[in-house]
Amino acid sequence: MRYSVARNHDLFDDMFDSMFRAPVFGGQSLMKTDVREKDGKYILDVEIPGYNKEDVKISLYNGNLTVTAEKHSNNEEKDDNGRILRQERYNGTCSRSFYVGEGIKDSDVHASFENGILKIELPTEQKKEEQEKKFIEIF
Repeated sequence: MRYSVARNHDLFDDMFDSMFRAPVFGGQSLMKTDVREKDGKYILDVEIPGYNKEDVKISLYNGNLTVTAEKHSNNEEKDDNGRILRQERYNGTCSRSFYVGEGIKDSDVHASFENGILKIELPTEQKKEEQEKKFIEIF
């Protein structure tokens, strides 16, 4: 006698498959970053798969450039009678900081986001603040 095992389409298989495709699972390291120097600029290519441009924020404070990605989703499936068959919620945040120097201003930083890649450009040389000539009083 010969047995064949057919895999039935199972609700829980779908649930766990989609859950483990979420950005925090699967052994994936979020925000893998390539840094290169070109034409007097540092260019950072930050991988943020599964996130949209609206989910990503960049801040600059005390010489630290911080990239934060935050996502909230709620998926609900109902049968023909309106009963919930499956409901999934996902909330996740990830961030990464880079020290870029205190001479960098927010106007020096330029960013774009396309196909899950955040591209950040900033100058390699920090602009020195113009100092006023100050006189020291002699006593």
